[in-house]
Amino acid sequence: MASDFKQGAGKTLLHDAYPLKLPKRLKLTNMSSHHNGAGLKIKINDRLKDILNMRDRALRALGDAFRGLTSAKGAHEIQLPASHQLMQPKERIHGDLASNLALVSASCLGRPPREIAASIAEVLRADPLFERVEVAGPGFINLFISPRCWRENLLEIYRQGASFGTCQAGEGTKVLLEFVSANPTGPLHVGHGRGAAVGDSLGRILKAAGFEVEKEYYINDVGNQMNTLGASVYLRYQELFGRKVDFPKEYYQGDYITDIAKDIVSAKADAFLDKPMGSCLDFFVKTAVDDISAGIKKDLDDFGVSFDNWFSERIIHDSGLIEKTIRELSEMGHIYEEDGALWFRATAFGDEKDRVVRRSNGVLTYFAADMAYHRHKLERDYGLLVDIWGADHHGYVPRVKAAIKALGYAEDKLKVLLVQFVSLMEDGKTKSMSTRSGEFVTLREVLDEVGRDAARFMFLTRKSDSHLDFDLTLAKKEGQENPVYYVQYAHARLCSILKNAEELDINPAKSYDGVNTDLLATQEDLDLLKHLDAFQQVVRESAVALEPHRISYYLTELAGLFHNYYAKNRFIGEDRGLTFARLLLADTTRQVLENALGLLGVSAPKQM
Repeated sequence: MASDFKQGAGKTLLHDAYPLKLPKRLKLTNMSSHHNGAGLKIKINDRLKDILNMRDRALRALGDAFRGLTSAKGAHEIQLPASHQLMQPKERIHGDLASNLALVSASCLGRPPREIAASIAEVLRADPLFERVEVAGPGFINLFISPRCWRENLLEIYRQGASFGTCQAGEGTKVLLEFVSANPTGPLHVGHGRGAAVGDSLGRILKAAGFEVEKEYYINDVGNQMNTLGASVYLRYQELFGRKVDFPKEYYQGDYITDIAKDIVSAKADAFLDKPMGSCLDFFVKTAVDDISAGIKKDLDDFGVSFDNWFSERIIHDSGLIEKTIRELSEMGHIYEEDGALWFRATAFGDEKDRVVRRSNGVLTYFAADMAYHRHKLERDYGLLVDIWGADHHGYVPRVKAAIKALGYAEDKLKVLLVQFVSLMEDGKTKSMSTRSGEFVTLREVLDEVGRDAARFMFLTRKSDSHLDFDLTLAKKEGQENPVYYVQYAHARLCSILKNAEELDINPAKSYDGVNTDLLATQEDLDLLKHLDAFQQVVRESAVALEPHRISYYLTELAGLFHNYYAKNRFIGEDRGLTFARLLLADTTRQVLENALGLLGVSAPKQM
């Protein structure tokens, strides 16, 4: 039973969890500067509660200049167009940021883009935030942030410490994040591991971005698969006593089934040897589910993944919510009968074909339970549902969204992330079969092979809907080609620098308030300062786009900038003022590395 399946502070949802309140509407609107079709839409506005980074400050300055331009001409105040983009140019000669504001506002203002750009640029040049402002091409506005602003910002980042990178983009919106949800019919495989890393990291990022997040594991503990599981263990139990059995190929074949049967022999001896399967199947089902569930929980614990809720499918069945949902959809005309079966009119809501909810033999389909489960989610007062599924479930997305629409909810209340398959590589060759299960490579095997940090980081090195080649050999290497080692070594190296300063009785932490950041004048200094400042924006955009891999990209780039800096500059030298400025830079970089690694659930070692 699901009530036996708990983890730490997590809880199993019981029958009294239904019914619950209707959900509030999602409090997010369009964002002018970034939107990913798979993610959220969010507006960056003038009442940001966060300390603004350089990009936000530039966006605000552009908005003020644009509104001033329209009001000066006696026109009705025009808001920044939704198609406005403020992007980082690929080449440094085009500035720190480039805006297309003049191009996208030309039609509504009735003026040539370059003329609009020139007027906006004239206003911005008076702002000390900018070193210079240029008009380029057909009307792009290239913004060069003043180096002094980058330097002055360093101390503010340092002061924020462990909280730097957090923001209030989500404005407290409640999000239910469901992931892994592997059937308790076998151990977690490497694909589940990738989904677990994506889901847990996304939960951390959403929380950092101001969302209220609950993580849920949906336990499919009802149906024929459970009976098949119990029957598989029963037959292996019989075999252990020398009985010859006909083991169907569709039954669960892994060695773990035999292990469960051995445990039953140890505990119950031959108590079930002469009993027909039907009379003791419930025992074998429960024993198998409990054993496998405990293994899943242990693997997730060791992987650093926890859940707030363990939700049993039995709740949906025992509460009568499936029947209630079918009945109400029937009353609305969305369910019809044909050939003795009940069908949901999914095509009326965008799906490619209608879907069976109850077969002609009276058996409910998995889709019927999924409809009721998502209804249950929506009635638990969440502003947004995020489901993380394996790529093989891509065809399931439109039918679930169709059910949500039929139940009267906006389909964008649900966001589905698909996690592509993982290929394990070792010594340049694809690693095929698991020696343990005979069917797949387990998450436990990967953890034992490379450890939690390497596994989590490697799973997050690519976008979740892209195929991933996980190189076990690379993940164990101690060199710059190993991305997790490369990043963690940067943190350890920074800790070593700060420890060395302390041993030399240089204690700049007491003197940071008076540090002269103007001494950070090299291009390497500016590159690091700019990348540190960008962290909050990366967290925000990662949350909005529902893409945790952006954090691993950011970390790799930051580590690269630091290693390059280290190769060219001394942190501790004869110039006391420069030493203090560089130690401030080192301490801040170390903190940002730690903050970002924490969002991925990866440790920040002090020595390696």
